[in-house]
Amino acid sequence: MDRIGQEFSMKLIRFGEEGREEPGVMLADGRRIDASGEFMDYDEAFFAMGGLESLAEWVADGCVGGMEIDPLVRLGPPLDRPSKIVCVGQNYMEHALEMGGEIPTEPVLFMKATSAWCGPQDDVVIPRGAKKLDYEVELAVVIGKTASYVSEAEAMSHVAGYSVFCDFSERAFQKEHGGQWTKGKSADTFAPMGPYLATCDEISDPTEMRLWTKVNGEIRQNSWTKDMIFGVRDVVSYISRFMTLLPGDVIATGTPGGVAMGMNPQQFLQAGDLVECGIEGLGQLTKRVVATR
Repeated sequence: MDRIGQEFSMKLIRFGEEGREEPGVMLADGRRIDASGEFMDYDEAFFAMGGLESLAEWVADGCVGGMEIDPLVRLGPPLDRPSKIVCVGQNYMEHALEMGGEIPTEPVLFMKATSAWCGPQDDVVIPRGAKKLDYEVELAVVIGKTASYVSEAEAMSHVAGYSVFCDFSERAFQKEHGGQWTKGKSADTFAPMGPYLATCDEISDPTEMRLWTKVNGEIRQNSWTKDMIFGVRDVVSYISRFMTLLPGDVIATGTPGGVAMGMNPQQFLQAGDLVECGIEGLGQLTKRVVATR
């Protein structure tokens, strides 16, 4: 196949076996095209070296040499494992209140181990000794170029795009074992992202997107990104004051109300549950909860 057509969409995907994913694109008509003949991977070097611009030119030229991907092939996370995953806690008023906290006056930051990285349809595995597995749908912001001490006015120029993220959490590990939150956030499979990375020109306004979570078909979370206390521009600038954000880094911008821990009675996830996390314009994650392997 020499040319795929002139209509194109900059939605980045990675496909194939876990740990051996190849880069591709999803076109406006839903077809998935293999980009591995032109690009190595969607990683720090790709974003830092102008890869998005080169990819856009390749797609505009008709994806020359790109083969269509079987729709049944597994999708992995839409970019290679980042150098860091920075999370913003209690960034929706309703969620801050349901967790018993005060409304933050500055973004609350914590880290999530990158070993938790996984694909949009991979199983989420209950870690050994876990009792309180929870879900948090979040808008993920992917950094496109190095950000250090950037102003709010400059912040959006450092963003490559957006994706759906679920901050799976083990609340007993997080709340009952002392220290900070990271230990309840970092188990294997606790950081799924996808199904694709939409570049900024695909999303007219990241503050006007509906996001939701369903558990076994029941709506648990249902809100809008405009309800964030600190928006995308704010958190990119703020985080860059405390650490250098590298190309390909991920910021998880917080979750709305409706998590299992905030319910009365609490309804934590169990093996066999089906969790669907979605954001309007960005697709959804579909996750089956499974017992420890």
